[in-house]
Amino acid sequence: MTHPTPSTPSTPSTPRSASDDVLCAALTRSLRRRGTVVLSVFALVWVFAGASGLASSGAALAAEIIAVPVTAVAILLAYRKGAAPSPRLVDLPANWARSVGVVNVVELAAVFGVIAASNASGHPGLIPPGIALVVGLHFVPLARLYDQWQYKVTAALMSAVAVLGFALVAAGLSDESVRAVVGLGSAVTLWASAYHVAVRG
Repeated sequence: MTHPTPSTPSTPSTPRSASDDVLCAALTRSLRRRGTVVLSVFALVWVFAGASGLASSGAALAAEIIAVPVTAVAILLAYRKGAAPSPRLVDLPANWARSVGVVNVVELAAVFGVIAASNASGHPGLIPPGIALVVGLHFVPLARLYDQWQYKVTAALMSAVAVLGFALVAAGLSDESVRAVVGLGSAVTLWASAYHVAVRG
């Protein structure tokens, strides 16, 4: 899952003036809104991927229908008027935007690598947990680069979903069942993160 890489310079860790605080508050709000949007949209993508593995077409349709308003509400919460300012301003490391871009490129390459290796080895069922693991691990550096502690929890939960997926593959469950569990589990994780960022900052 990639994140936007704004070109805004890093926020200084040295004492700031009032104008610096205003700019930092605006950057904090912008990054958290963008984070909520990205998390929510990719949660929606995971729902559709997971729903495709459900045995019941009715259950799949219900999951997809429910996913749309859940995603929309998260985004509306992030952009709602009159929301209280974030309780903590971000303190970004030097060259954070460039580093985020590197993380996103590595993540994308790893995703394609997982798909290629799984298909080449004749184990396409490994693709969902493999991608979930890549996504989970990419939140580890993003937590520091965005100064967003929630992403550490997201990393842990996504990785746990991936491990569960690998365990289900090893247990002999069908590719469809693995896809449903990993897809829906990943979606819930990303939505939880999105709502927390949107509401708590």
